[in-house]
Amino acid sequence: MEQQFRARPRDQATEQIECYILQNDLAPHSKLPSERDMCSMWQMNRTTLRSAIRRLIVEGKVYHRKGAGTFVAPPKLERTLQDVKSFTDQVLQNYRSMQTRPLDVRTAAAPRSVERKLGLAEQSPVFQLRRLRCINGQPVTIEDNYLDPAICPGIEQYDFSDESFYNVLAHYGITVDHGHQTIGITYATEGESELLEVPVGAPLFYVSGISFDSQNRPIEVFKSVTRADKIRFSSILTTQPKEKVEQL
Repeated sequence: MEQQFRARPRDQATEQIECYILQNDLAPHSKLPSERDMCSMWQMNRTTLRSAIRRLIVEGKVYHRKGAGTFVAPPKLERTLQDVKSFTDQVLQNYRSMQTRPLDVRTAAAPRSVERKLGLAEQSPVFQLRRLRCINGQPVTIEDNYLDPAICPGIEQYDFSDESFYNVLAHYGITVDHGHQTIGITYATEGESELLEVPVGAPLFYVSGISFDSQNRPIEVFKSVTRADKIRFSSILTTQPKEKVEQL
């Protein structure tokens, strides 16, 4: 006799909440019914319901305010892995406001791994930029950029709270053409948790890579840590030749 598959209570509760949001066409920041009402509506215990809510919070689909209740979260910003647009352009393309807070702007010796990727000799000066990026007032990502100051003299004078990094490079006639990046998972340190307003140990996306111009000259080495509840990454899967993929 075949065994019938039964979803776990938490999975059923999660599906009930998601269906309720869709069926009632709830807009971002709409308040969900109280825990007591949801338990009554779906005949479930409070432990199961709270487990489902915690799961949806981790997935970035709802959020909870102490003493106020549970609310529908705004959709995550989607970043396409094939797109070399700046973070600023991707945010504005999604009709959201962005704020930038420079944390460190200096020219100094960098880690040897950065020097090698930029093709620089050991102990060469490297321009280093660290920024906290916020979307609609909420901190989302901490970005680090490294580049050879010889290709953009005086870059330290720009106001990176107002200027896009890629726009500044364009002032020097530099355009990023392509690059390589890797994505992994890390966990918030004490310093990162304070800046990103997440608990210590919260999961974060860790992105690192290098960008090149059309002559295959290394332009920047970059890395970032990003809140997993605010951003999602997407990619195009295809059997088409590379040239066609780049046109998608």
